[in-house]
Amino acid sequence: MNIKKTKDFVTSLVGKPCLFKVNVGRNKWEKFEGVIISVYDKVFTVLVGSVTKSFSYNDVLIKDVQIKENNL
Repeated sequence: MNIKKTKDFVTSLVGKPCLFKVNVGRNKWEKFEGVIISVYDKVFTVLVGSVTKSFSYNDVLIKDVQIKENNL
């Protein structure tokens, strides 16, 4: 996957509930459900409850952030 495909993948999930798995360092992972609310040139933002988190497309590319669409 390259950065363009990564941006396209993230853009396709805007407004949809997703499951996120984020590497927070030292082999620890944080899992949460959120909605991608905005995409920008270098980053995208995710609404998790009432908190907004931002991630770079590079995080997805190197698999520090893993995203799955939540099909409930």
